[in-house]
Amino acid sequence: MADLSKEMFEFKKQVEALKKFQGRGTELVSVYITPGYAVPDVVAKLRDEYGQASNIKSASTRKNVQAALDRIMHALKGIQKPPENGMAVFAGNVSESEGKTDYQLFSVVPPVPIPIQFYRCESKFVIEPLEELLDSGETYGLVVMDGKEATVALLKGKGVKVIKQLESTAHQKVHKGGQSAARYDRLHVEGVEYYYKRIGEAMDAFVGVKNFGGVIVGGPGPAKHDFAKGNYWNYQLKILGLVDTGYTDEYGIREVIEKSSDIIAEQEIVKEKKLLDQFMKEIATNGLVAYGYEDVKNVLVSKQASTLLITEGLNLHQNTYVCGACGKQKTKFEENSGEFPCECGGKYSLQSSVNIYDDLVVTAEENGIEVVLISKESPEGSQFYGTFKGVGAFLRYR
Repeated sequence: MADLSKEMFEFKKQVEALKKFQGRGTELVSVYITPGYAVPDVVAKLRDEYGQASNIKSASTRKNVQAALDRIMHALKGIQKPPENGMAVFAGNVSESEGKTDYQLFSVVPPVPIPIQFYRCESKFVIEPLEELLDSGETYGLVVMDGKEATVALLKGKGVKVIKQLESTAHQKVHKGGQSAARYDRLHVEGVEYYYKRIGEAMDAFVGVKNFGGVIVGGPGPAKHDFAKGNYWNYQLKILGLVDTGYTDEYGIREVIEKSSDIIAEQEIVKEKKLLDQFMKEIATNGLVAYGYEDVKNVLVSKQASTLLITEGLNLHQNTYVCGACGKQKTKFEENSGEFPCECGGKYSLQSSVNIYDDLVVTAEENGIEVVLISKESPEGSQFYGTFKGVGAFLRYR
């Protein structure tokens, strides 16, 4: 479950629009530029690719690839650095008619950082990295550690930012000449305590992070368990779980991500369950909720709603039909549209169609109302979709 900001919603619409384009060969060009990367260097590489494209055997493919590269290089000309989160640029012949050309250029700046950089030429635009960014609802703190070193990082979507790497200054548990065993053990314990407190201080970077879900701690050996039992970090931070890893550096961070998917999914499911349980409770007591497209649309427009609940990727339209013979009008809520017979012998034809997902989310965002996406995967989410067509809202007042 994730809050859908206006920025993320617009980004999702851009990604969906790019999906529909299909080239006739490997002629649609996709270029990803990570944050801070020198754009002139990207242009130089594309210039090399332009030259290499002259070796393409198919004359039409060669022409289309070079035309796409030319448009991207022209668009990037004079730009020294990409926007803060990087950018993705797409170009190619997107004409649906054989023998005709329709060269289009698209530029996408995501609301979260692009983690990967590449140039690709395929029969469709490569948008998988952008789709992965759409999963970045919540942010999680990651800590990998053993008795000697630790790495503290932030996971946002598929992007990872290392915040700090630390080394322990604790004395090893080895008795050296000139010091009593008791004194040396005391120094070791004090050193470990200081090391754990330093890790906790590094975790202060998590406090105040938007949509923060909690902290996952990993590492080899027992140190992570000793750390989790203590009181070394800000009380506002919640440890969600512990996982075993073989490393304590950035490889360890990747291990934590791979092994913590169940922990993260559980947190999201629990939140979604609580929200939908509250929604059902309000319905049972005729409380502060609304459901159904028309009612929900009204409370969004009047700003009576506090939160919009909508099934993620809802494919539902309000279709209005008119009979060409008798003029009767009918409205249907359906995924697809199509003509159907009228009682008079004529046919109902589609007059207008409203995409419910787009309409409600845009209306909510325009009125400053929180949007929460509900999955279909959980039992509660599936029930919400089946019973309420995936649309509901909490109200501020009735």
